[in-house]
Amino acid sequence: MKNDKDDIKNILLVYPQYLKTFWSFENVMRVLGRRAAYPPLGLLTISAMLPKSWNKKLIDTNTTRLNQSDIEWADYVFISGMIVQKESAMAIIKRVKQAQKPVVAGGPLFSSGIIEHSQVDHVFLGEAENVMDSFIKDVKQGSLKKIYEAPGFPDISLSPVPEWKLINISAYFSMSLQYSRGCPFDCEFCDVVILNGRFPRTKTTLQVIAELDALYTAGWRSSVFFVDDNLIGNKSKLKKEVLPAIIKWQQERKYPFVFNTQVSINLSDDEELIKLMVDAGFGKVFIGIETPDEKGLEECCKQQNSKRDLVGSVKKLQNSGLEVQGGFIVGFDSDTPSIFQRQIDFIQGSGIIFAMVGLLTALPKTRLHKRLEENNRIISESSANNTFKSTLNFIPKMDTATLFKGYKKILDTIYNPRAYNERIKTFIREFKPVKRKAFSLKLEKYQIRALFGSVWFLGIKGSGRKYYWLLLLWAAVKYPGMFEYVVGYLLAGMHLRSLAAE
Repeated sequence: MKNDKDDIKNILLVYPQYLKTFWSFENVMRVLGRRAAYPPLGLLTISAMLPKSWNKKLIDTNTTRLNQSDIEWADYVFISGMIVQKESAMAIIKRVKQAQKPVVAGGPLFSSGIIEHSQVDHVFLGEAENVMDSFIKDVKQGSLKKIYEAPGFPDISLSPVPEWKLINISAYFSMSLQYSRGCPFDCEFCDVVILNGRFPRTKTTLQVIAELDALYTAGWRSSVFFVDDNLIGNKSKLKKEVLPAIIKWQQERKYPFVFNTQVSINLSDDEELIKLMVDAGFGKVFIGIETPDEKGLEECCKQQNSKRDLVGSVKKLQNSGLEVQGGFIVGFDSDTPSIFQRQIDFIQGSGIIFAMVGLLTALPKTRLHKRLEENNRIISESSANNTFKSTLNFIPKMDTATLFKGYKKILDTIYNPRAYNERIKTFIREFKPVKRKAFSLKLEKYQIRALFGSVWFLGIKGSGRKYYWLLLLWAAVKYPGMFEYVVGYLLAGMHLRSLAAE
C-alpha cells in the first residue's frame, strides 16, 4: 500500500547569479548593508503553485551560498532566470547533474532557447499557471514529460501570492510585485510581446491587495517594485479599480511602501492617471526613451514616443512628483555620428539621473533579430546586457569603431562627476515630491550607512571629491528637504561610473 509520505517531495528552487548590470548596484548594496537589489519573484510565485505538503527551500545565489548539502537534500531542483544569468545557470545545472538530481527549468533564459533543452530534464516554456497542475500530477504518477508548454497566455488571476517566507527579506533593497503581464506596444527590439503578449493581462484588485498585505505582514516597510512590462497598459482598470484600492490601503497604514515601476511615455498625457499613481505612493517610473531622433523612433516602431516633446513630457512627470528613469539606445541603422552628442544633450537637459544607455541588441525571437538574421547581420547570441560594448551581437550600419567610440563618449560624459552632479541639480529643481511624513530626526540604519558610505567613498576617496562636496553644500542650503535624495543619487553614481569604466 502506498504511503502518503511517498507523495511528499523536497523541492530546491535556485536563482542564478547576475553578472554586473546597470541595475545590479553591487557596490551600493554593500554600503547599504544589503546583498541584492531585488528578490527572485518568479521562483517565489512558482513555489506557491506547488503542493503545500511539499518541502521547499529557495537559494538565491546573489545572497546565499548554494551548498552541496542543499542539492543532495532535493528530489527536484528548479532553476529560473533571465538571459543575463546564463553563465551562473549553466554552472548550477552542471553541479545538479553531477549529483544526479533532476533539473526543472523555466523563465526567459530557457524559453528563449539560449540554453538548449537537452541540458535539463524538464522545461517549462512560457508561463506556468496553466500547466503546473499537469506537472504535479505527473510527478505523483512518475510520468514526467520533457516539455510543459501551455497554448497562449494564461489568465494571471490564477497566480498565487508569492511565498515570501522562503527568503530573508532584509537581504534585499526592494521587494517586488507583479500586477500585469504584456504590453500594448510592439517595439521592434523588445521581446516583451514575444514572452508576454500584446494584450495586457491583469490580476484582480483583491490579488494586488493580498500581495501588499503579505509583504506588510512579513515586516517589509520600504520600496516595492511593480515589475510589470508596462503598468499602464490597461489604463481603465488601473484608474477605476486598482489605484483607488491601493490609495485606500496605503492611507490606512500611513504609507508603509514607496512604489516604482515601468511605464510608457504616454503616461504624461493623462493627468488623472499621474495623480492617482502619485497618490498611491509611486515615486519613480522607468521609461524607454530610446532616442531623441525621429528616424530612430520610426525605425524601431516606437510610435508612442514620436512626434512629441520628449523633454517636456519628462519634466511634466517630474513636476508631478514622479522621478523619471530612462532607457536610451544607440546603434540604430538610421543613427549618424551626431546621435552621440544629441543623446548627451537630451539626458543632461531632461534631468534624468538614472540614464541607462545601451547598444542596440537583437534579442532572440524579436522582430529585430528576424530582420537582421534575414540580412545575414547576426554574429552571435545576445547576452541581454546591452550596457557593455562586448555584447554587440550584430553588424551595425555605422562603422563599428565609430559606434564604440561614440558610445564610450556618452558614458564618459554623462557619468563623470561634474556632468552627473549637474544633472542631479537639474532634476532637483524640477522635482515636486509629495510630502506625507512629518519631519523626523530619526534616521534608518541604511540612511546612516548611505551618508557615511558616500562621505568615505566619494568625499574622501573619490576622484570627484570637489563636485561631491559642492553638491552636498548646494543641497543643504537650497533644498534641505531633498538632502536624502541627493545622497542616494551620489551613491548610485559610484556604480554608474564603474559601468562606464568597464
